[in-house]
Amino acid sequence: MNDSDTTSTPILEGRQLSKTYRLGRVEVPVLKGASVSINAGEWVAILGASGSGKSTLLHLLGGLDRPDRDGGSVFYKGERIALEKGGATNTYRNRTIGFVFQFYHLLPELDVLQNAMLATLVPRSRRNALLLVVSFLVGAAVGAYLGVLGAGPWGLLPVEEQTPIRAWILGGTCGILGAAVVIALVQMIQSLLVRSLSAKTEAARTADRTLADFGLSARLRHRPRELSGGERQRVAIARALGSEPDILLADEPTGNLDVHTGREILDLLKTRHEAGLTIVMVTHDAKVAKYADRIVRLEDGNVVEDTSNEINHSSDAMHA
Repeated sequence: MNDSDTTSTPILEGRQLSKTYRLGRVEVPVLKGASVSINAGEWVAILGASGSGKSTLLHLLGGLDRPDRDGGSVFYKGERIALEKGGATNTYRNRTIGFVFQFYHLLPELDVLQNAMLATLVPRSRRNALLLVVSFLVGAAVGAYLGVLGAGPWGLLPVEEQTPIRAWILGGTCGILGAAVVIALVQMIQSLLVRSLSAKTEAARTADRTLADFGLSARLRHRPRELSGGERQRVAIARALGSEPDILLADEPTGNLDVHTGREILDLLKTRHEAGLTIVMVTHDAKVAKYADRIVRLEDGNVVEDTSNEINHSSDAMHA
């Protein structure tokens, strides 16, 4: 177990978190004032049965969802995280937190290296969105202009059909087509640039090293469909670590794997934890939870137990 200064400010903390979902006219309370704190360098397992609220708690801690109004707060290094839409929250999610999910969520059109680099490409999304808006406007304007010209004296329509209404119809149609064509071209060029630069950037070199540590050096140009379940989860973990986050949030990281492969993934996380990575892991499996330094047990939306785990978290824990 890593030594932690328990008197210091926790690196991550959720205080009195409540979350209620609405299903039609029915309100379903999932979290009911749950509190949890994580010290830097800890590996904390949130253990609970299906429906206990453990994944919801993880999503709130990671900024993927917001608590109810007056439903508590999330703190990072003592500072309250305003879980609203905006740059600060996006930066918190993209740079401070790394996410690993049960079902991998790899992009099938990208290869292993490109998927592992995704976290470093997220900050460009706002610029890309602006580029797409500009492309749409330019394509629509050019298309509409050509469409109106096509309906004029030098256009395609017979003289007797050259009316203002037909000109507007042809202009609008050509505007839509022009916008679609320009956006498609811009996206194709962006994709080609990402592929050509993926082996040259610092982010690519970092992802390459991480994938090599995970035993995937020979798989860099493979697509997700060509990988086993364990290999896909390794890529997902490499993607989560791509932005070098302070905290890794893992939601049932072995839930979709067989016991042997799950043990390999946990040993991989253990290696990163021993190097100083803070991990918060959700699981329903008590054997998996034994890898953690501390186990927080959740029942019916409430924390009912928070205990240190004195068992040495090693691959033997899976056989305990």
